[in-house]
Parts: sequence; C-alpha cells; structure tokens
Amino acid sequence: MQSYTVYEPPKPAPNRLARAERFVFVRDGFSWAAALFTPLWLLFNRMWLALILYLIIVGGLNVAIAAADLDPQWSSIATIAIHLAVGFEAGTLRRWALHRRRWRMVGSVVGRSRLECERQFFESWLAEGAQEEKRPAPPPSAPPRQTTVEQPGLIVSPSSGAVASEA
Repeated sequence: MQSYTVYEPPKPAPNRLARAERFVFVRDGFSWAAALFTPLWLLFNRMWLALILYLIIVGGLNVAIAAADLDPQWSSIATIAIHLAVGFEAGTLRRWALHRRRWRMVGSVVGRSRLECERQFFESWLAEGAQEEKRPAPPPSAPPRQTTVEQPGLIVSPSSGAVASEA
C-alpha cells in the first residue's frame, strides 16, 4: 500500500477544476530517484536550500576524510550513506519545501497505486465540493426587535439608546 499527502498552492484558482490541476501528491516512503541521483533530484524538485546543505555536507566530509588521511573508500561510503538518507527522507524533504513555499496540505490518501490514490482523493474532494455548493446560503440576519422595557421610574428603549426617568 502506498500513502500520499496532497498539497495545494498558496493562491488557489477560483475554479475547482483549475485548482485540481495544480495539486501535488507527495509519496511517503523510500525514493530510488532521490537515493541514486540526489543532486539532480534536489534540483528537479527546486529544493535549493537542501541542495546547498547537501553540497556542504558532502564537501565537508570529503575534506575531513582527506585531512584525516583515511582511505578514499570512506569518502564513497559516506556519500552513499548520505544518498540513502536522502532516499529515505525524500517525502519529508519535499513536504518541508512545500511548507516553506506556503503550500497547504489538503488531505492524505492510501491506496495500491498512485492512480488509485488520485482517484480516491478526487472522488472525495469533488463530493465535498458538491456538498458545499448544495448547502443553502444562511438567511440574512433579521433586524433587531424593537422592545421597550419599562420599570417604575425607568424607561429603557433600545432604539433610542436613551434612559429616561419618570418624574
């Protein structure tokens, strides 16, 4: 089973169909593309800060390994470990980047495939929109009732807002 979180851009289109075209489905779980092609995957997904952090970490590890006069194999092992970490955290990195760009999570869905997840999400999302359109508009609020409260020696009228005393 696969699970996805669904995100909507910060300024959604007024038309529901146009809004649906811009949704992004972010898959939970390991990403082979992110693990095998980490720098390219980060560029493709426009994760500039994550790419800069990746370059700093890989560069720093390579400098530290060279300065410690370790076998160059350790540099490869460290780079592979970083790539695996990015592969496992690809969905989290993508969600973080979308949150930074003020995208809003509109739901999550679980299914056997991406197509099934998209179908389930849009069926429920469109049904929810249809229910909102069918709801009657609230009736306009009625004007305040004109009442007068009388007590011996005191007259209060909400329409005038005045308090007068009887003489």
